[in-house]
Amino acid sequence: MTIRDRSLTFRDMTAMVRAGSLQGYLALMQSLGCKPAGLLSRHRIASATLADEDALISLRSGMRLMEASAIETGCPDFGLRLSKLQDISVLGPLAIVLQNATTVRKAWDYVARHIFVQTPGLVVTVHDRSSLIAGAVEISLDLRLPRLPEQRQTIDLCLGDLHHITQLMAGRSYELHAVSLPHTPVAPLAVYKRFFNAAVHCDQPRAALHLSPETLATDLRGANPALRQIAEDYFERHFRSPDQSVSARVRLALRRTLGSKADVAQLLAIHPRTLQRHLAAEGANFETLREETRQEAALHYLRQTEIPLGRVADLLGFSEQSVLARSCRRWFGTTPTAIRRQGEDAGVLRSVGGGTGAPFTPQH
Repeated sequence: MTIRDRSLTFRDMTAMVRAGSLQGYLALMQSLGCKPAGLLSRHRIASATLADEDALISLRSGMRLMEASAIETGCPDFGLRLSKLQDISVLGPLAIVLQNATTVRKAWDYVARHIFVQTPGLVVTVHDRSSLIAGAVEISLDLRLPRLPEQRQTIDLCLGDLHHITQLMAGRSYELHAVSLPHTPVAPLAVYKRFFNAAVHCDQPRAALHLSPETLATDLRGANPALRQIAEDYFERHFRSPDQSVSARVRLALRRTLGSKADVAQLLAIHPRTLQRHLAAEGANFETLREETRQEAALHYLRQTEIPLGRVADLLGFSEQSVLARSCRRWFGTTPTAIRRQGEDAGVLRSVGGGTGAPFTPQH
């Protein structure tokens, strides 16, 4: 039985990503004894494109390529392995500013504001307080796409890069307390612990590194203020933060809370009637956006985590598990159990003890 994604009909905005984000991909595939040409062709990525780091490829295609490559090679830690082959140049022109900021904190603050240059589908946020460790700070990652595809390997790659780059900048001051993953890993948890040399928490609200405040406060020795200013001026002239529709902002807010229109309006600091007026002008409807986000969340919980079905129903705002079952029948033409089994059969879910959270953090 296959899931019929008949209900996921909202416009699929195409987010692109610099081909440099796949730095080392060809070498890794070859080292694992696999020829990448077939997978690249299947996902409509030309091999020659990977030779041009500034070329653009579909972020969705890149994410699917990562998942397919992990399965094809039988390498469940594919994203982490690819990260080991990458360096700070993976960020392209952003790397110049990053290396010439005055502190680690200012470097990542700048990247957070301009990460859209790498891809508009990735959000980086620096938090003054860790959501997991008392007294720590946090740098989080969030992939933002309609109908978000499987994301384990891409999240692992991004977290691995974030870890290595921050460690490079902070040097001996680097202190990583913990890592949070927004999924149930395919690879054994011990692999992640060895990679990060820190505690790893699965099925958390977001992907993040939890660091000591001293790490972010570290001064970057050798920084060149003049070079940084040249790079910043370049960004100001050639790149503007992409205009984000109200619909896109609502989708992002709904990933944080599946609450009412009033709840989302409060998050966006806008009056509910004004919110509805802007959505109508864009040909959108709040309840439709909320339903689509709930479907996306359901697929994520069922395919990529081992959260019990009763808890999934609660996270989605359903009064009981039977409502989840009826909704899955209506949305996808099958049961929650069948959806979860498909994930297991595809080799994308492996038992590591389960959890109680996920990339969506609904508050009802």
